[in-house]
Amino acid sequence: MAAQTPDLDTPDASLTADDSFTATSSAGLTYPWGDFAPGQGKVHRIADGISWARIPMPGSLGHINSWLLDDEDALGTGFAVVDAGMLLRECSDAWKALFAGDLADVRVTRVFGTHLHPDHIGLAGWLCKRFDTDLWMTRGEWLTARMLISDVRDDVPPAYIAMQRAAGWGEDVIAEMSSRGWGRFGKMVFEMPQSFRRIEAGDVLQMGQHRWEVVIGSGHSPEHACLLNAQSGVLVSGDQVLPRISSNVSVHLSEPEADPLGEWLDSIDRLLGLPDDLLICPAHGEPFKGLHTRLCALRDEHHRRLDDVHAKLKETPLRAVDCFPLLFNRPIGGHNRDLATGEATAHLNRLMADGRARRDLADGVYWYRAA
Repeated sequence: MAAQTPDLDTPDASLTADDSFTATSSAGLTYPWGDFAPGQGKVHRIADGISWARIPMPGSLGHINSWLLDDEDALGTGFAVVDAGMLLRECSDAWKALFAGDLADVRVTRVFGTHLHPDHIGLAGWLCKRFDTDLWMTRGEWLTARMLISDVRDDVPPAYIAMQRAAGWGEDVIAEMSSRGWGRFGKMVFEMPQSFRRIEAGDVLQMGQHRWEVVIGSGHSPEHACLLNAQSGVLVSGDQVLPRISSNVSVHLSEPEADPLGEWLDSIDRLLGLPDDLLICPAHGEPFKGLHTRLCALRDEHHRRLDDVHAKLKETPLRAVDCFPLLFNRPIGGHNRDLATGEATAHLNRLMADGRARRDLADGVYWYRAA
């Protein structure tokens, strides 16, 4: 049973989390609008068939971009919304300002969630309810979101505690983790519709006068949807391609032996098959050009960091927590500890999948060595 939906106007701002860690080089990119972003109640037309709204959020990310795609249905013209923001008053107030401003008397025809994270689907259900319209997502993202919303319990699962202990955390940190409870995901997401419209790789969606192809990536989330308008030369990239930060790629409790970094790198290879001159419309940051440059920077940095961890493993055994200085260029504390642990484990799982590392379990802790 899903958790009770909190009041839209009384969110818990402490639930905001930065889902991106690794700052990578953005050299070689061009930003057609510089550091401009639409203000409160405003949308900005950036290409044929697509407009831009910015939804502010607290925390280090500071915002999410919402992309408005020209659309029409039996009732007439309107916009399809791609990514809606988190269940926070700051986000809902931004939408209310839009509906009183540039989107006054404009209908939302459908709502897309590029992927399951709350800053993307937190207000999707609210918009669907307000406009009596459907939510469109991939099946992998929808089902995972529904699972997380439903997984509410008083105590932290023992498997999660074991996973954190295996990563190398001491009993003091584990006790603090245990005190936080479980099931915070549902508090960041407005009640979602009971059904959805599935999209999958290769689907071509007719929206108004434009055709948008679904392009799938993975690693940051299970089945992340990007939307490609080849005629207008636009890719709505969500978190799959960001201009200045690298999306977090983590191992999670639901699949502890997964290889999400391998999936992420495979996705980069597939995206390199798209035209290099596309205008990239990311979830965070400004629209940019230079897709191949950015993808290669993301790919190459992960490979460098894999090599750094592998070289260190040749010298000494490591736990996941010992890899933080090799992977991250910021301090790791309570606010980003879980994400850092998941990403460090993802790098170690990738090295094992490559045959470059092995692990041994001693007193509940995984120690990794060069294979």
